[in-house]
Amino acid sequence: MAVVVVGMVPNPRGQAALQHGLREARQRAARLVVVNTSRGDALVDEEFLQGDALRRLHEELAAAGVPFEVRQPVHGQDVAEELSAVVAETGAELLVIGVRRRTPVGKLLMGSAAQRILLEVDCPILAVKSPPPTS
Repeated sequence: MAVVVVGMVPNPRGQAALQHGLREARQRAARLVVVNTSRGDALVDEEFLQGDALRRLHEELAAAGVPFEVRQPVHGQDVAEELSAVVAETGAELLVIGVRRRTPVGKLLMGSAAQRILLEVDCPILAVKSPPPTS
């Protein structure tokens, strides 16, 4: 069975990636592997799903009717390394990630996890932005 991997963080860009990943998994009749990882360098990582948030994710995925798996590696590796490892292990045919809206200077000074993912992962990557905030 084909596999689509989604890098998931609990924010609008992560939700956009998840929705696109679900759509791709349905179209490809693929299994969805959702990866939510912790940096491992802080006592509290707000991007690491726990408790009710993790339960809601499982419920959302179950309701979507797509075979799925949620992985939460805590190896302390960089997110690009974690996603690359999951893509390689599962033989994924697509990786879906959410990207931030940043200025060119912000990208230069701060670096970008998305850039590292684009360089390291060996499969097609769909990078999606969250919808702009409504005012």
